[in-house]
Amino acid sequence: MSLDYLHLTEKQMQLLKLLFRKSQPVHVFTIRETQSELARELGITRQALNIHLRRLREEGLIRTGRGFIDLTEKALELLGVKTAEVFVLVRIEPKARTQAYAKIKNLSAEKVYRVTGNVDIIAVVNQSKLDDFLKKVSRIEGVRETNTHVVIETLK
Repeated sequence: MSLDYLHLTEKQMQLLKLLFRKSQPVHVFTIRETQSELARELGITRQALNIHLRRLREEGLIRTGRGFIDLTEKALELLGVKTAEVFVLVRIEPKARTQAYAKIKNLSAEKVYRVTGNVDIIAVVNQSKLDDFLKKVSRIEGVRETNTHVVIETLK
């Protein structure tokens, strides 16, 4: 994909590179439903929803923009949601690999890698969804073993 049409100035490219160097990757929980849908689900008017959203934004619990609402780390902490990345290593019986791969890639993992070595799959799962992922993956025919590693600190 070519981005030649952008025509950024040297200073804009310098700024973009600076922002990238200073940035930190984060996991974001984003809602992409309309305010009307959310209001209907809560049984309130759209105007009442806006009042509540404004308060949550002022408290630093959400970020909003055109067509999205992001939950902040502060909101996740308040909700008791753990957000660490987890690596789940999965060994699968050779005869069941094709069917198991198809089922595993539909589970609640952020990424699923097929790898070489003594495991067949490495799934990257958010800690908040780990229990559900492990329960479902253990029921898949041919799954021999799982080994779970929770990230406690990112060193680089």
